Amino acid sequence: MQNTSEYRCAFCGELNTTFIDISAGLQQSYVEDCQVCCRPNQLYVSIDDHTLDIDITADYVE
Repeated sequence: MQNTSEYRCAFCGELNTTFIDISAGLQQSYVEDCQVCCRPNQLYVSIDDHTLDIDITADYVE
């Protein structure tokens, strides 16, 4: 199952939309480039197992 979620780029602060594959687990971490400034963001995804609410945060990739 896939869902979308939004996060703010850790570099430029712009809002980005990303696809979340819920079947990949309730805790996920991966790198995705910002759709605006193209810099890499480390995304940390947590999915609530009861409501399937998605919490996503972005951090800098050095």
